[in-house]
Amino acid sequence: MLRIFHSLPRTHKVLLLPVATMVTVLGTQKIIGVFDHADNAQTPISVASTATLSQSIIASAGDHDQADGPSALQRLSDDIPLAQLKPLEVMDVGLIPQAQASEDIPAASAPATAGAPLLAATALKSALALGASGQDYAANSDSDDDIGGTSYEDWTSDGALDPNGDPDLGSEIASNEHYVPEWQSYTIQKGDSFALTAERTLGLEYSDVTQILGAVPDKKVLTRWRVGRTFDYKLDENGQLLALRVMKNPRDGYLIERDSETAEFAYSPIEKAGEATQRMFSGTVSGSFALSAQSTGLSSAEVSELTHVLSKKLDFRRDARAGDHFQVLVESDMIDGQSLDSKILAAKYEGQRMDLTVIRNSADDHFYTPDGNGLDPAFDRYPFQGHYRISSPFNLRRHHPVTGRISPHKGTDFAMRSGTPIDAPADGRVEKVVNHPLAGKYIVIRHDNGYVTRYLHLSKALVKPGDRVKMGQEIALSGNTGRTTGPHLHYEILVNNRQVDAMRVKLPDSQQLTGKALAAFKRQSENLLAKLDQGSGDEPAIAQVDPQKTKRGDDNI
Repeated sequence: MLRIFHSLPRTHKVLLLPVATMVTVLGTQKIIGVFDHADNAQTPISVASTATLSQSIIASAGDHDQADGPSALQRLSDDIPLAQLKPLEVMDVGLIPQAQASEDIPAASAPATAGAPLLAATALKSALALGASGQDYAANSDSDDDIGGTSYEDWTSDGALDPNGDPDLGSEIASNEHYVPEWQSYTIQKGDSFALTAERTLGLEYSDVTQILGAVPDKKVLTRWRVGRTFDYKLDENGQLLALRVMKNPRDGYLIERDSETAEFAYSPIEKAGEATQRMFSGTVSGSFALSAQSTGLSSAEVSELTHVLSKKLDFRRDARAGDHFQVLVESDMIDGQSLDSKILAAKYEGQRMDLTVIRNSADDHFYTPDGNGLDPAFDRYPFQGHYRISSPFNLRRHHPVTGRISPHKGTDFAMRSGTPIDAPADGRVEKVVNHPLAGKYIVIRHDNGYVTRYLHLSKALVKPGDRVKMGQEIALSGNTGRTTGPHLHYEILVNNRQVDAMRVKLPDSQQLTGKALAAFKRQSENLLAKLDQGSGDEPAIAQVDPQKTKRGDDNI
């Protein structure tokens, strides 16, 4: 009975809940009373079923309604405390041999007998609803109030049942579907690790994790994750990993795949080829040149390179003025919409005090003016990037800091931390890489113009004898080897095999292209100059800056 009751719609449940509650309470009391009577009388007594009790109570309530006004079902639906119920007033606790009901007899004319009470028409419908399913009851009802309802079968989407009665349809559909693994993407969250994600998302065991880490050459790509980075993976129909694609950078990465026969993982490198793209940026100086250039859309690295190139001939603090115009042509590789390995091909600065046009020469990767004059000096004054304090200058009458005696210092000492990169000041060839008890580890380079440079007290040499070096190439790391009082770089320049003051000696003039090299450079520069002129004309550039919206600064750099 409870199963039938729970299968009813909500409206039927609300209506019959008071009746069911009373039936349960009174039926229990009647059964207890019957057994008490049986114990006292020592005679066999038949106990009425719950359905019979329910019908009797409803029939009695229906008969009582004729005299009291409101129907018994309406009164039973009201909230009545159980303490106020008087079961002996509702029905006789004596045995009910049988309960009969007839839908054809009107409730008003139904004879009421103590032995066989009849159900009213309304009560009869409720009783029939309890004994039949919601679908059968709705089918047998002709009243407009009975139209509508719901199905009580639990039809799920897994194909277990078919509404038309075919239980095999769902299985046939599932068997005909072919599973196709697809690439999915996972974004690394805070607290993620490869081992944790492999277990929760990729369906891997610890042995699989160790095997993958052992197979990949660069384990950092899996062990050093950054929040926000993504990787791609592919699972089979059982949720097991088929392939994993993880990138070290936008260009290089690894594809890790599971072998279908051995279930072992193997990797293959990924190399994405970029598409060379040229972009033109145009802007007007307003305040700081660096901020004005960055406002055009140039990246920080591109702004740094542009400033470095132009500053070789242009003094921004002295020569730059608000309203000066500039164009920059940049080439970069585009991979997945991201710009990589950008480099400036050409730049044009039109100012109130100075005009400057520079073009990159593909032959030596240096910048020249359109007539072939180089921007770079043939020899840099300092063999490093940045600024470092001179702790001991060139001095032929210096007091030695260790011995205290007058001892010539034929070089320039720069105070810097160990491990600072040291660059070649000009093109040349490495002659010596030596370990000395006093000078420590040092390098000797002979340059193309005949000058010789020496670098003492190094911690590490990055070149070996016979290597060809170019201007700006990193050759060593500074240190504190040999006899010193602290970490520093001892730098010497020799002219005609004699040490000179590196901070005062006249350095060779800038390089100038001649002959075939100049002719090839001019052919190459024609196309680049045309693009710069087009960017400065009436046609809009790819990126521009409005000088009125650019933040003004105090400096011109």
